[in-house]
Amino acid sequence: MSRSSLVMIHGASGATALLVIASFWSLAFVSEFFAAPDTVILLRQIILYALPLLVLALASAGASGARLAGRSKAPQIVAKMARMRVAALNGLLVLIPSAVFLGLRAQAGDLSGAFGYVQLLELCAGALNIVLLGLNMRAGMAMKARKRTRTA
Repeated sequence: MSRSSLVMIHGASGATALLVIASFWSLAFVSEFFAAPDTVILLRQIILYALPLLVLALASAGASGARLAGRSKAPQIVAKMARMRVAALNGLLVLIPSAVFLGLRAQAGDLSGAFGYVQLLELCAGALNIVLLGLNMRAGMAMKARKRTRTA
């Protein structure tokens, strides 16, 4: 696969992952503070069923990013990889289990007790991942812009 194809896949996958996480976060925020219980249940189901899309986008962004980075020690790449490690751990240890827990509790119609606490935890963890992925997107765009000016 050519480097330019890999760059396109990485950018599209990363943007998709950020968009999905931001959408999940927005839905969770609205459902927590403004929605009726029936709407909360529906939104939690949407998030639960769309979770595989997020996992695929993140896996594709991570794999293509790792391939593009190679063994580079450039500070921007090292920083992007460090942010991705934190985002991946946050996703695997907090966001995915929270989404599953909340989706299953919503399916059962149980929005009481731990639901609100886990929802709050998920909102905080999701905000962290939005920031981390946003910083990575900004760094990637800056790297691409610098490369364009060097080759022009």
